[in-house]
Amino acid sequence: MLSRKAMQITPSPTLSIDAKAKQLKSEGKDVIGFGAGEPDFDTPAHIKKAAIDAINRGFTKYTPASGIPELKEAVCARLSIDNHLNYQPQQIVVSNGAKHSLNNVFSALLNRGDEVIIPAPYWVSYPELVKLNEGVPVIIETKKEHNYKVRAEQLEKALTPRTKALILNSPSNPTGQIYTREELEEIASVAIKNNLFVISDEVYEKLIYGQSKHIPIASLGEEIKKLTIIINGVSKTYAMTGWRIGFTASEPGIAKAMADIQSHNASNPNSIAQKAAYAALTGPQDCVEEMRRTFEERRNYMVASISAMPYLTCIEPQGAFYLFVNMKETFPRRFRGIPVKNSDQLAELLLEHYRVALVPGRGFGAPEYARFSYATSMDNIRAGLERLESFLKELH
Repeated sequence: MLSRKAMQITPSPTLSIDAKAKQLKSEGKDVIGFGAGEPDFDTPAHIKKAAIDAINRGFTKYTPASGIPELKEAVCARLSIDNHLNYQPQQIVVSNGAKHSLNNVFSALLNRGDEVIIPAPYWVSYPELVKLNEGVPVIIETKKEHNYKVRAEQLEKALTPRTKALILNSPSNPTGQIYTREELEEIASVAIKNNLFVISDEVYEKLIYGQSKHIPIASLGEEIKKLTIIINGVSKTYAMTGWRIGFTASEPGIAKAMADIQSHNASNPNSIAQKAAYAALTGPQDCVEEMRRTFEERRNYMVASISAMPYLTCIEPQGAFYLFVNMKETFPRRFRGIPVKNSDQLAELLLEHYRVALVPGRGFGAPEYARFSYATSMDNIRAGLERLESFLKELH
């Protein structure tokens, strides 16, 4: 008999749709995928070389549980250079990816029944990770007129004696929206007044477009910095999703607790990947700007194209590499006599009949939406959107 904890977990819909698309591709089907949650670029050559050098030098043993010292120092340096934040190496915990970092945070902070506030739309794993650590996800619905960002007054209304933390994701997956300084100041004020931890997921901080700016909530002052646990990593910025290196920056006591937990549940992050991550953080950063610029071109094309299609609406993303598209006007229209009841069914029909994969919004807490990733080539984007438009024209 499986545990109650295991039974209540919902499989990741982002990985599920990707698996279906890959299965069709393996059968020789011409599938265009908008489901990817990872850059389509290769890891830059100097980063791969660092890993090869580490292997050749025999750097293949255990490392300190919280990461090698030079990598932790490199994280501190990047936080200082990029975000004007002062952290010491003992405040950094390197993990096997940002998802592992989040699990460490929840393990360190939550007692059974503690509540974690999660604004919706949210990244699919947030509620599940909270539940795995015996916490209670408290979902706050955000509004389109607020660009899908939680307001300070909403946060205050959701607080109870069991509230332990808020998850803040900026730039957001799936909406691509970024919190302004003023919005963050209001949220910080509520957090400070109520001694509320802020788990600040900033993994897309380098993928920002137009005039938008990334402002870490921890940069707003020492009081909020003490309550903030920064989640970041190298996956999205340096096209290193498979290398599995994430990290946290937090107060020393929290960092020590996470390091102790990690020493038992994972021993340490991959030694070779740590050397690659060090090369990423300390090496040339022009590769980051090249990828960002390409993503911005794709974003501009997709926003213009989807905005011109019938039934669909979207808000221009300011960061990350996703469009979050409102599909409500497609329900309950019919496709070849089949009623389209929700975005899950729409995604299945689109994949089956037009070989286009996207991620339905239910897993993000927004069932009337679907997420389109533009982490794919312009040729794929053009062809995929043409197929999508043909599909929409068949709706009646």
